[in-house]
Amino acid sequence: MTTKTGFVYHERFLDHDTGPGHPERPDRLVSIVTALNEKNLWSNFQHLVFGRADEEWVLRVHSAKYFAFVRDSCNNGIEVLDHGDTHVCRDSFDVAMLAVGGVLAGVDSVLGGTLDNVFCAVRPPGHHAERDAALGFCLFNNVAVAARYAQERFGVQKIAIVDWDVHHGNGTQHIFYEDPTVFYISTHQYPFYPGTGNRSERGDGKGEGYTLNIPMRAGSGEKEYVEAFQNEILPALDTFGPELVIISAGFDAHKDDPLANINLTEQSFAKMTGMMIEIADKHCDRKIVSVLEGGYNLEALAGSVEAHVQVLTNGKTNS
Repeated sequence: MTTKTGFVYHERFLDHDTGPGHPERPDRLVSIVTALNEKNLWSNFQHLVFGRADEEWVLRVHSAKYFAFVRDSCNNGIEVLDHGDTHVCRDSFDVAMLAVGGVLAGVDSVLGGTLDNVFCAVRPPGHHAERDAALGFCLFNNVAVAARYAQERFGVQKIAIVDWDVHHGNGTQHIFYEDPTVFYISTHQYPFYPGTGNRSERGDGKGEGYTLNIPMRAGSGEKEYVEAFQNEILPALDTFGPELVIISAGFDAHKDDPLANINLTEQSFAKMTGMMIEIADKHCDRKIVSVLEGGYNLEALAGSVEAHVQVLTNGKTNS
């Protein structure tokens, strides 16, 4: 059975200028696109055409006050949103809205039945963005907006978000912390930035038990990750029975990434992708929306994305 894989990318994503020396830089996407073209993989995808997201969908997960703060800050030439490392330029608001729009186009294609899965090579990333705050290079929470959009536009009841970025997705966790319809699962280096993601954080109220954090010690590698997937993540997903799988696909758990201390390889990401395909095959007619988060060594990022999309396109586990 042939797998139909979509690809979300726009040259406008390169206009989000974070300044000299910033790790979340346009070259990240350039390296991915270049590698896929060099390996003759670019033509394997259905390349989606999309525009900016409608404001109403971003406001499903972010407050109107925060939305206006990001828009006005960029328009007024403010360069840092969080008194730390979330750098922006005048184009950043428009680019962030286009990134969300690309992810929503991916949801449309997958849930509309024209694609089996999609990889969204977008920036800025999103999983640190909280309802009312920018953090960790992130402006709007792309996967959170996508989940709400899938529920409201397509009537999807149960969504799993699997976040294997090396940093815990505090924003995604907080947005869905009391929500039993979105199961948030994260593997991440711990203790580490941003400080959240302890095992004791399991959700609250009706959402208790629908957050699963698997902290990984510095120095962990493929063996520990595969065990986490096989022993905890896959059984939890089988019990939950998702109707859509969304991946927060950060590749900064690679052994060569400069911002962390986890020792995965390109093949590790291929194996994790294969396990997600098995879950999607079993529960949701293969439906996966994968969204780029971190990854800051350009060669490692490009190679890891290549491995990830190869498995998405093959529609089976890479053994």
